[in-house]
Amino acid sequence: MELTPIQIEILTALITLQRMSGANVKGEDIAKLINRNPGTIRNQMQSLKALRLVEGVPGPKGGYSATTLAYDVLSIGEIEGEAFVPVRRNGELIKGLSVLELGFTTVRHPFKCHGIARMLGSIKEFKDGDIIEIGPTPVNKLIIKGRVIGRDDVRNTLVYEISEMLSVPKKTAASCRKTRLSIDANSSVREALKVLIKNDAGVAMVMENDEMVGVVDIRILANAMLEGRENIKVKTLANRNFVKVSSDALLHDVIRQFGCRGRRWVVVEGEKGYEGIITYKDVVGELCSQGALAI
Repeated sequence: MELTPIQIEILTALITLQRMSGANVKGEDIAKLINRNPGTIRNQMQSLKALRLVEGVPGPKGGYSATTLAYDVLSIGEIEGEAFVPVRRNGELIKGLSVLELGFTTVRHPFKCHGIARMLGSIKEFKDGDIIEIGPTPVNKLIIKGRVIGRDDVRNTLVYEISEMLSVPKKTAASCRKTRLSIDANSSVREALKVLIKNDAGVAMVMENDEMVGVVDIRILANAMLEGRENIKVKTLANRNFVKVSSDALLHDVIRQFGCRGRRWVVVEGEKGYEGIITYKDVVGELCSQGALAI
């Protein structure tokens, strides 16, 4: 079906507002969003109704509603429970704006990579040179940063030059590499430090009667040595208020924990107890092995 640019713009605005509000859309709201005269919207709606792309709903709560055919014509899939993909412009989160589709126009150039982002919501405020940040997306937590170099108001699409891109694999804590080194709770600080150094580890579980009673890291042990407390039992220094994540937690959620108060490790808890410790070093290794480092 061939539509005029103004018809495409109106339909896109209608679907955007309808999905944002979950209700019928007034012509005045469409006119405000795309900066058009309300009379123009009313005139075009008659044509769109004739094409069975729009339905008019009378009454106080009435307005316009896009049909399933309208979604098909604009190649916009209707998805139940779809996730909100945030967009930031010059560091500020844009309310009511979400990403519908992402694509790449150039990937072969060794220094430049351009992308396109089709949006739900108004992009009228975006200008060339604006710094844009998209994501994270719901599955692999893709985040894209770049600079706007173009805008298509009819298709509600931004074109941008990509400066950075990061994706976190959809893996769970259970499937990630973990530190399972353990130290007897009654070992001395000196003995525990030797175990960590021998195993090139920065953290270990403290075990007593086959149960984990806490976690100890190399910095705590080193400080105790410097203070002359090398012969005290390691369980007196064990961190018993450690942060836990479920074994089915996504890697993205584990990384978020590292952003809280400078944490360097978290304990993984499964149905049968503690499965080990994921450290910052483990996560970096996981990202390297999956090719998920920023480009």
